[in-house]
Amino acid sequence: MSQLTQKTQILNGLYLLLAGLAIVMVLDGFYILPEGKQAVITQLGAPVGTPVTEAGLKIKTPFIQRVQLFEKRILIWDGDPNQIPTNDKTFIYMDNTARWRIKDALLFLQAVGTEIRAQTLLDDIINGAVRDLVNQHDLIEIIRSSDWSQQYTVETTSAADMVKPPEKGRDKISKMVLGKASEAATKYGIELIDVMFKRVNYIDSVREKVYTRMISERKRIAAEKRSQGEGRKAEILGKVERELKEITSEAKRQSTEIRGKADAEAAKLYGETYSSDAEFYFFLKSLESYQSILGGNTSLVLPPNADLFKYLQSPAVAQ
Repeated sequence: MSQLTQKTQILNGLYLLLAGLAIVMVLDGFYILPEGKQAVITQLGAPVGTPVTEAGLKIKTPFIQRVQLFEKRILIWDGDPNQIPTNDKTFIYMDNTARWRIKDALLFLQAVGTEIRAQTLLDDIINGAVRDLVNQHDLIEIIRSSDWSQQYTVETTSAADMVKPPEKGRDKISKMVLGKASEAATKYGIELIDVMFKRVNYIDSVREKVYTRMISERKRIAAEKRSQGEGRKAEILGKVERELKEITSEAKRQSTEIRGKADAEAAKLYGETYSSDAEFYFFLKSLESYQSILGGNTSLVLPPNADLFKYLQSPAVAQ
């Protein structure tokens, strides 16, 4: 009885072991590929089949096959600023960024291996392409956009101050960098979406010279604007003075004309008064004369029959 019980226990253990092994094989034979990921199946370290790109529940051979997951989404590369000389011997700092993705996961696994190593690889590819193309172009081509025109600058009257527009410009040069870097990145299973110049800056020694030149240029423009303002001021003051003289002259003319008309009207009234009552007119004039010539300290020596005293005498004498 004890032997039968012992055999039964051994068989039950074997059954449990086989059942556990079957469960492990079933579980290890399936895997879930998340959204935004792609997978490469390796068997004993060597890739097999084509990359799996559709998300969902997938099957693989248990134990001997492994799943290598890679990003399917767009990734960002952000390089360190580099000091680069331009074609016209101006040293600048270039800070660049790019977007990329793993286009061929199998080739990427074989040539690169990991995304961290891919970032290091892109440092060499993109920085090398940027350096080559910046060396071949002048500074104006790097800092100005492809659609730049003269109207973006301060208006000047001198033909010498006109700035020549760039032949290519920053946008076209960044596309040239993208094309050159893409040729090198493709063989690693990497697709470059775009390359952008994030920041362009002068080195310290050049920056001081540029700032000095900018200050001098702004002072020149300010002096020119002030000169134009003074000229405009003189023109306005001359116009105001001329209009003032015209208004004053017209006012004097009108004043003289009104005064002449008033004098004529007064003379007319005097004439009418004189003709209607000459004696009364002489009487008023005599009173006005008395008021103007006779004062507290006035002494007159006149004969008794002077016309001035005609109206101061008694009526009998006056007649």
